[in-house]
Amino acid sequence: MNSYFRRRRQLLEQMQAQGGGIAIVPTAQEMTRNSDNTFPFRHDSYFYYLSGFTEPEALIVLIADGSSQRSILFCREKDMEREIWDGFRYGPAAAQAQFGFDAAYPITALNEEMPKLLADAASVFHSTGADAKLDTRLQQWMDAVRAKSRSGITAPDKTLDLRKLLDEMRLFKDASEIALMQTAASISGTAHARAMRHARPGMHEYELEAELLHEFRRQGSQAPAYGSIVAAGANACILHYQSNAARIKDGDLILIDAGCEFDSYASDITRTFPANGKFSAAQKTLYELVLASQQAALDCARPGAAYMDGHHAAVRVLTQGMLDTGLLDKNKVGNLDDAIASNAFRQFYMHGTGHWIGLDVHDVGDYRETNKVGNERPYRKLEAGMAFTIEPGIYVRAAEGVPEQYWNIGIRIEDDILITPQGHLNLSRDTPKTVAEIEALMLTR
Repeated sequence: MNSYFRRRRQLLEQMQAQGGGIAIVPTAQEMTRNSDNTFPFRHDSYFYYLSGFTEPEALIVLIADGSSQRSILFCREKDMEREIWDGFRYGPAAAQAQFGFDAAYPITALNEEMPKLLADAASVFHSTGADAKLDTRLQQWMDAVRAKSRSGITAPDKTLDLRKLLDEMRLFKDASEIALMQTAASISGTAHARAMRHARPGMHEYELEAELLHEFRRQGSQAPAYGSIVAAGANACILHYQSNAARIKDGDLILIDAGCEFDSYASDITRTFPANGKFSAAQKTLYELVLASQQAALDCARPGAAYMDGHHAAVRVLTQGMLDTGLLDKNKVGNLDDAIASNAFRQFYMHGTGHWIGLDVHDVGDYRETNKVGNERPYRKLEAGMAFTIEPGIYVRAAEGVPEQYWNIGIRIEDDILITPQGHLNLSRDTPKTVAEIEALMLTR
């Protein structure tokens, strides 16, 4: 039994537990770039999670009606003429056999078949609002079913959000997913090391981006998991910097936030290193502060800890460091607890310490428990199979009252973490990270 079949069965069982019904899961739409040229196609993550099918113009229907469970694929017909232009396509018969569906139809038969499938279904499980065109078509199919009410046929009387079921499933990675995420992280780690070896003052940021892309593709990754950030000097203080066009100067730190996607699974790694291969005293002080804060968060990455424990641990280390270095004035912000309570640290650390990762780089899954305690939903406890990033940072813009030796230093250190029964596994563990490791690697340039 392959992973996709097992996930479909698991979803069908959950649908059955909620009274049964029909689930509709489309893939992504091809997007026109200009004229008759499209952007590179990337399938929808929910669709792929349940199918493993990567062609455009496809849709899954899952039916749980009490007495039986069925999975149906709609996809493009086999067309040898179009394959000359666009490449191989399975066609319904081959796709049904290859991907383990109970039935398969041409995508052109959707309007004919869907009213039949919706007839007398208890509920529709659908991601309303995610695809406006599909929402409209679903309403038309429902209207076609209602038009047969005199024959005793009924349309589903409620719509349930499919994402609530799938998000919770996707939050826990199985062995096949973990293997793919490990491969993605390993490829990305070597790409970061390659960038460190090739970095020189006088280069442009995009030249290092090219080194990343080279390594991603050389090792079989299909694409970056997100737009790569290559930020030198003051640009590293821009959290979502992506122009990657500036010239790198001697004395700059270079922050690279980049990860590849391998067989649809993402990696997300950030490293910061000196363009000339040697950290200055001020750079080293702040770098080791961020590294210590990440270690504090890593120490909280274990089953039973709350998701936000790592963030709180990192914030305490970073804020104490800000007080010790004079980035925060103790006479103005008070002690450590005062500086945290007032959010004074947010001048230099303004983001969270991580996010779920998987099929999407910012993957799905609820960060809080379902039930409230008092007026709030507490952050959920970590469990084996969850995967997320740990990425503390510090960003010092030039400003009055800020020690000048730290101006324009931006540092972030990010790794991909899997919770295991014993604690955690750092999937990006082989990417150079300590001052000694980075400087030793850059000496080999």
